[in-house]
Amino acid sequence: MDAIGFGNGFYAFWKWNSSPDSRRRRIRANSTSPGSVVGGGYQFPVKQAITAASLALTGDTIAQVSNRWSKAKESGENGSQDVLSKLLSEHDLLRALRMTSYGFLFYGPGSYAWYQLLDHCLPKQNVQNLMLKVLLNQIVLGPCVIAVVFAWNNLWQQKLSELPEKYKRDALPTLLYGFRFWIPVSVLNF
Repeated sequence: MDAIGFGNGFYAFWKWNSSPDSRRRRIRANSTSPGSVVGGGYQFPVKQAITAASLALTGDTIAQVSNRWSKAKESGENGSQDVLSKLLSEHDLLRALRMTSYGFLFYGPGSYAWYQLLDHCLPKQNVQNLMLKVLLNQIVLGPCVIAVVFAWNNLWQQKLSELPEKYKRDALPTLLYGFRFWIPVSVLNF
């Protein structure tokens, strides 16, 4: 890896060390602590995964309810109590579970690793690094997130054969639509 410029810093960033002695010492040192790392030196980012799962569930719930709300409005249904109970009773729990599991298993840990990498590679807090982080977030992380969430949903729906067509049809519009939300959020986040 040194030949392509990663050096020891790359290994240290991911808590990899090619020296077996150092690895054994790290495992032994951590083995008494709760949630200790056994084996590869990787600890699942539980806090980030739970946060991402909660946000995915909240976002999906808002999307489902607002979609049903606009349909109910178009059809002219009155009576706020009836509309509210209908909005909540028709909630797609399987879809909510799909999105929550995506947030927990993929987006939380993946975005945590991504932001750690960005902070490692661009540690200075200046305007140039801010703009570069936002740009990289949109052109690297954005397409990866779209690819994984489409694949995850199609896998759950047993429609993997339709995935290439979904990518062709929906990936770019989804990415461009997401820019309106994610660029300002990224600026605030960084």
